[in-house]
Amino acid sequence: MNFLDKYQNIVSEAVENYRFNDQPGELYAPMNYIMAHGGKRMRPIMVLMACELFDGNLDDAIKPALAIEFFHNFTLIHDDIMDEAPLRRNKATIHTLYGLNVGILSGDNLLFKAYQFFLDLEPILFKKCLKIFTDTGIVICEGQQYDVNFESMSNVSHDDYIKMITYKTGSLSAASLQIGALIAGASDEDAESIYNFGKHIGIAFQIMDDYLDVYGDQEAVGKKHAGDIYENKKTILYLTALEHANDEERAELDYWYSKKTDNVDKIYGVEKIFRRTKVEEKVLRLVHQHSETALEYLDKIKVAPEKKQALLELAEYLLKREK
Repeated sequence: MNFLDKYQNIVSEAVENYRFNDQPGELYAPMNYIMAHGGKRMRPIMVLMACELFDGNLDDAIKPALAIEFFHNFTLIHDDIMDEAPLRRNKATIHTLYGLNVGILSGDNLLFKAYQFFLDLEPILFKKCLKIFTDTGIVICEGQQYDVNFESMSNVSHDDYIKMITYKTGSLSAASLQIGALIAGASDEDAESIYNFGKHIGIAFQIMDDYLDVYGDQEAVGKKHAGDIYENKKTILYLTALEHANDEERAELDYWYSKKTDNVDKIYGVEKIFRRTKVEEKVLRLVHQHSETALEYLDKIKVAPEKKQALLELAEYLLKREK
């Protein structure tokens, strides 16, 4: 049995228990559609893992975990709209099936439904968790805007990119673990350490996601091959290539990233530069570095080493995601 199966089953059962039967059906059908696809549901699983790490009651963490999952899917719907993405998890995206307006409304409603899941918490814990949740939502929006800005910027730095993915991706993983820890009664110090563990795991996860956009199996990833190149996204692959390219290669990258086109010559030309500058190995090394930083924060948490095994396996799983 995969170490994640237990948690995935708990989350899947909870999602099914909260399936929407409300009206108008045109609003709720898309919400059921995206929630049913599931994905790996890593963020709500992190809530449960952190709760269990500190000997908390998983029943107390179910609704906050669902809040994270609902919120995450809200961001995916809106992200797909902004990217005009046709596929998500190898299925048609919400706006493709139901239209742009319904996509916006159903995403917004998932966000409000997410807030409802915190209402059962005791007042002090409610305030702590809601602050983390709301602050995370704000920085995710900021990260998304940075991501949009990068498409038209010519001077995006490595640090700019790390800040963007920390906000857009790392912050939600970090918040998920911190909320789970607080629900279990963890100390503020331990909650902060697990937050930083989650932040760096999230950074590693996003770098790997960027890597898989080019080097992953399209069917397994469930996205259009090299979609980030088509969209001129200044991912770590592009920035690494730019840093190690010669003048001729930089000029070619500038040329291709000045056009948003489905021309296969663009993909071929950019991937050729990626190969020459050894982007693949350099980016995987960066994934490893952030995973190691995450483990250093995990070591600081004051619980028995054997209790950390599930989170160690999580870090390894994210580092070795299937191509």
